[in-house]
Amino acid sequence: MTEHVDRSEPEAATVPASAAVTPADAADAARLVAFGLQPKLQPARDQEYADLLRRHREDPAFARLADAVAAGLGLIVLEVSPRAGMAVTAAEDSVFAVRMGDYARRTSADGGDRFLHGLAHLCVAAMAFPRPEDLADDGYIGRVSVNGVDSFVRQACHRLERRAQEQGENTDPASDAPGLEAAWRIWARRSSTGATKDARRLAGSTTGIVGKAVAFLTDSGFLQRTGDDNGGTYRTTARYQLQVRDMAGSAAMAELLELGVVPVTDGTPTLLPAEESDDLELVADAGLPFHA
Repeated sequence: MTEHVDRSEPEAATVPASAAVTPADAADAARLVAFGLQPKLQPARDQEYADLLRRHREDPAFARLADAVAAGLGLIVLEVSPRAGMAVTAAEDSVFAVRMGDYARRTSADGGDRFLHGLAHLCVAAMAFPRPEDLADDGYIGRVSVNGVDSFVRQACHRLERRAQEQGENTDPASDAPGLEAAWRIWARRSSTGATKDARRLAGSTTGIVGKAVAFLTDSGFLQRTGDDNGGTYRTTARYQLQVRDMAGSAAMAELLELGVVPVTDGTPTLLPAEESDDLELVADAGLPFHA
């Protein structure tokens, strides 16, 4: 006995008229994206922003519309939540993308300094989230200081120099060589502080470069300044954590990870082995949170 199979076409689902996108819906979705492009704006302090975030969470059709508006502008939505707002980052071809060349021109940096500015940003991220669990924990708040980041980069320079010497490599390669191996000699030879006659930090010193990086991150809503100690102290925001998660697979971060990190008692990361040991092997589970 053969079983009868119904091959008739399923009834088309009736789409209610209320599901149609209205101009008001489109305007609200664009408004939410506009709020997301104001990184310092906190949803808790703007009722309209908070209402649109709630609508995004509760209304899937509106969420899809807002995400489509963001995509059309070349923006990648990292998270939509009360803690981070509508956190977006610009795709490479977006008009909102900030390129290192543009950033460097703002800082009046020459070609060599552009590389140092990029390294400063990389190491701020590494120090802000020194352990994988810090990057994964939504409640974690990282803290960095200008002098601390400079010290961290110099330790990385020392490790890279030692590695090059041990492998018999040229420790003074061409100035345009790519990667971290090219960075250590430029950073290590640059003055750490320097000062003008009125005691201002030199923009071209390494702490001046780090200072520019953290000021840019603060203006972008990624860091908040908390004090003046150690050249300036800062805390991370939810948006910065999302941004670092998004960039965690980059080749530069993977290269920095290969150096290894040794935790020390005060909780700050270091690239140097403990003073009482000459062991240069990587410490288990002590790597930076940038895994491919």
